[in-house]
Amino acid sequence: MTATLSILSAGPGVTLQDGGRHGYLRYGITAAGPMDPLAHATANRALGNSLGATALEVSLGGVEVTAEGGPLGIALAGGAFRISLDGTPLPAACALTLRPGSSLAVRAGRAGAWTYLAVAGRLDLPATLGATATHTRSGFGGLDGRALRAGDRLAVAEARPGPGDPHALVAPWLVRPAEEIRVVMGPQDDFFAVDQIAAFLAGPWTVTTKGDRMACFLDGTPLTHAKGYNIVSDGIAMGAIQVPGEGWPIVLMADRQSTGGYPKIATVIGPDLGRLAQAQGGTRIRFRAVDRAEAVAARRSEAASLAGTMALEPLIRTDFSAEFLLGRNLIGGVVDGAGAHAP
Repeated sequence: MTATLSILSAGPGVTLQDGGRHGYLRYGITAAGPMDPLAHATANRALGNSLGATALEVSLGGVEVTAEGGPLGIALAGGAFRISLDGTPLPAACALTLRPGSSLAVRAGRAGAWTYLAVAGRLDLPATLGATATHTRSGFGGLDGRALRAGDRLAVAEARPGPGDPHALVAPWLVRPAEEIRVVMGPQDDFFAVDQIAAFLAGPWTVTTKGDRMACFLDGTPLTHAKGYNIVSDGIAMGAIQVPGEGWPIVLMADRQSTGGYPKIATVIGPDLGRLAQAQGGTRIRFRAVDRAEAVAARRSEAASLAGTMALEPLIRTDFSAEFLLGRNLIGGVVDGAGAHAP
């Protein structure tokens, strides 16, 4: 079955992202892909898609969509956004069937900077260099190389419905406070004296509001360089932390440049990229140095979470098993016969 996802409204920064465009860094083309790879994969996993399937990446500006041509399964995962179906609030992580005539609204909420809207089926888009990921600065990928806007219509091949009624998506691995971000030191940490390495790790650093898909800018006590702040330009991995002459660290993200000439004091490990990406402006963070073995273990733990059973919990239950009841706090307070709280 073919259905269409129609964009009713879209704030800035709503793009189409698959798992990324890999293998072209030597040509100056970075991968793009999701800012929060774990949330992107979770939304796809909830619908039985491949983990890197194309989905909508929604920023704080939000989006509103409807289905045309038939019912369409939808899953959302990411930050604590406000989700509503025809005005009825839904959990921030959920799966549902979007029916023609209904509207699903996604708005910024109490926490998080990105959420992902996946569809049950395949967004029918031409690949650019083997991927559909949108890189807006280069103007290619996704839909005409640009952010989505009102009036866009996205064909969904092999469309499938989702749960009959909206279900909460139980994904505890998406709860990732950003207070501590793990890094592997280097590759140019030798450009900083021991006391500056200690200051970098001690922090705290504040995430500023001027970040975007290219970089996360941090504020705090500026670092100083022991060997100057210019190097021969070399490759930039997602999560690389450059320290330019001003001394404030910049974490390079999904739409980063391919090379850079400032020393990189450390690199955020893969499993913590989404943790950092979800930090809204004003969030205070610290970095913790880990070795390669711990970074690999964290990646394996993340993969195991995605490979395990993903529960979908109905929002209205008729089966109150002992297991379900024991997992809930059913006591909201004790009152006496007159309705007052008992001592």
